[in-house]
Amino acid sequence: MSKRWTVRPDGSNWGDFGEDDQLGSLNYITPECILDAVGTIKYGKAFCLSLPLDYPGGAILAPPRKPPKIEATIRSEQPYFNYSFSNDVAGCCDRGCDDRISLSTQYSTQWDSLAHIGHEFDLNGSGEKKICYYNGYQAGKHIRPPEERSDDYSMPLGIDAYAKLPIQTRGILLDVEHHFGRESLNLTFDHIQTILEADHITVKPGDIVCLHTGFADEVLKMNKKPDPDRIHTMCAAIDGRDQKLLQWLSDTRLSALVCDNFAVERVGLPHEGGVPAFVPLHYHCLFKRGIPLGELWFLTELATWLRRHQRHSFLLTAPALRLPGAVGSPVTPVATV
Repeated sequence: MSKRWTVRPDGSNWGDFGEDDQLGSLNYITPECILDAVGTIKYGKAFCLSLPLDYPGGAILAPPRKPPKIEATIRSEQPYFNYSFSNDVAGCCDRGCDDRISLSTQYSTQWDSLAHIGHEFDLNGSGEKKICYYNGYQAGKHIRPPEERSDDYSMPLGIDAYAKLPIQTRGILLDVEHHFGRESLNLTFDHIQTILEADHITVKPGDIVCLHTGFADEVLKMNKKPDPDRIHTMCAAIDGRDQKLLQWLSDTRLSALVCDNFAVERVGLPHEGGVPAFVPLHYHCLFKRGIPLGELWFLTELATWLRRHQRHSFLLTAPALRLPGAVGSPVTPVATV
């Protein structure tokens, strides 16, 4: 029994992979899963699944998150850009450039770490609820803001766990856009089942399921000037209140869930009983099951190629930045077919 909890949330997998586990459903990725994924490569063709990291542009989509800023570092009190090394050793003719960036880790194509969403939960059956995260890691005790940590910024459930693994397995693309178009749609289990049956898809343990809705493609067309009237309503997003869909995510033992939209799920839907959660899919995936969520991935070119070749599986390689203690990470996923 864990030292952090004696009662775990109903339907969770807390403790199934060890008392101190921080990988959650990524543990479902086995060497056999990776070998199976490698076996899907028939053409030796690779697809970049990332948006340019300065998209979507502005802060309309998520006001707390700002576009990246790039600036030259400073060397010898000068901007380190087209810098002459004759400043360091007389007579040298070579030049150099060096820069640094400031960015919100979840501004564009990204992974959510398991520290992204927590909940209030009674860990010991005492009647006292505490703010906690996957596998019972507690706010304040384990999950703390950067200024309250040690100099290395490390923290349980940090995004660096997704780099140390690293994330590589079979990807399965469900082409929501092909079946239901790009109009606003709250995606339910019945929609998912329709796609699985129509395209003869079987999801195996360890797979990463990727939902193509066309959202990221629409964002690209907006050229970093997102339309405030469309950006929050266009294309499909999961209805996180659908209990059948949440149970399917648990039963399939997928290792991660990815979408090309803003939050995978439709944010801000009215609460309909059960556990009160602003983002119920995040609650189920990150808090209860340790299922990483990938958001704002660019899947349209891959989806087009896969449909042309009557396929839906590929090798997916998508490690996060090995940045200790970060809550999210930009990612440049690669699909190989």
